[in-house]
Amino acid sequence: MSLATLAGLLCAAPLAAAQTQAQKPPRTGADVLAQAPAEHWCDVAPDNLLVMTLPQGRVLIELAERFAPQHVANIRALARNHYWDGLSVLRVQDNYVAQWGDPNDEDATKARPKAGARAKLPAEFSLPLAGLPLTPLRDVDGWAPVAGHVEGFQVAANPQSGRAWLAHCYGVVGAGRGDTVDSSTGAELYAMLTPARGLDLNITVVGRVLQGMHWLAALPRGTGAMGFYASPEQHTTIQHIRLSSSLPEAERPRLQVLRSDSSSWQEWLQTRRQRGGWFVHSPGYVDLCSASAPVREAPPTAQP
Repeated sequence: MSLATLAGLLCAAPLAAAQTQAQKPPRTGADVLAQAPAEHWCDVAPDNLLVMTLPQGRVLIELAERFAPQHVANIRALARNHYWDGLSVLRVQDNYVAQWGDPNDEDATKARPKAGARAKLPAEFSLPLAGLPLTPLRDVDGWAPVAGHVEGFQVAANPQSGRAWLAHCYGVVGAGRGDTVDSSTGAELYAMLTPARGLDLNITVVGRVLQGMHWLAALPRGTGAMGFYASPEQHTTIQHIRLSSSLPEAERPRLQVLRSDSSSWQEWLQTRRQRGGWFVHSPGYVDLCSASAPVREAPPTAQP
């Protein structure tokens, strides 16, 4: 049985149940998530989780290895070699991005060595749509013929070109580049403070913030051109960035993401389309960027 067929069977169950329980109040999104069975949640692999520590708090970033394997390999190498320790958030442009890296990267005499990382990578803007386990949204997306999710990541696709790509939604993390498409290495990264779908297919997306996005969003806005800070004194220092897999077991964050191929996912999306409670109007619609995957702390492991 294919993954798509299995997802369809799973999605059919809650709809049938709804017909027999029409008199019951509709479940809220919180209800759906609280009642989702354990198998509808997926653990975030420690080797795919970046732990970014700022003076204000911790930002947890899941790497998108399926979509940008070469950039992710570079990012892992940089994290293992403590490349970002003591570097800075250099740019916070209002209603756009927070960006971090080496302020001296363009000065060969001062730039920090990128130990273990490749100096040149190809652009990884998209990948083949064929074989991708995409759970499509039924809602229309103005930026692509098809929109949906792969392992909870927000994905747009074009069946005519046969390509799929990660969408620039809130919290998405990309690799900054220069004028040439192959000028990104993963050493300079940014997180989206708002959706900016016009960036799709123009920059390599490497992951998404799962937790702690508010620490980046609350940073002071840069007053220089494009939101760069006017002086080094305004920079926010990065204490360190580590792969979760490199931390002692007891210190590793344990996060789970709701599976986008589960029936709970479809029920949760429906609660976004049909709002209840305080809402007096329901749009009957959900767009790709407002359908970011729910995340939770992994439940404690049962002790014998």
